[in-house]
Amino acid sequence: MDTQAALSALGALSHESRLAAFRHLVQAGPEGLSVGELRERLGLPPATLSAHLNVLRAAALVEDQREGRVIRVRAHYAQMNALLAYLTENCCAGSAACGPAQPCPPRPTGATS
Repeated sequence: MDTQAALSALGALSHESRLAAFRHLVQAGPEGLSVGELRERLGLPPATLSAHLNVLRAAALVEDQREGRVIRVRAHYAQMNALLAYLTENCCAGSAACGPAQPCPPRPTGATS
C-alpha cells in the first residue's frame, strides 16, 4: 500500500458513521450484510448511508454485489490488511518483539470487486 491509499483509507474511516459501518461489515465476516441490514444496525437514513458507503468504496474498503434486488456489502479484507500492514510495517523498528498483524479471511470465492 502506498501513502496515498493509506491516507484515503484513514480519511474514509475518520467519520463516526463510516467507522461504525466498516466495523459492522468486518464483524459480519465474508458474507457481509445487505444494505438494508446495515442501515437498520446503524439507524441511518438511506441517503446518508449511501453517501458513507460511497466514501468507503472510493477508499476500496468495501465492495458490494447485487443479489437480485438486494445489494450485499462486504468489507474488503485485502485492503484492510494492507492498511494494517502499512501502519505496522516498522513497528518496534522491525524487531521480533512486534509480530505482524494476523490477516483476516479473504472474501468468498465468486465475489466481485
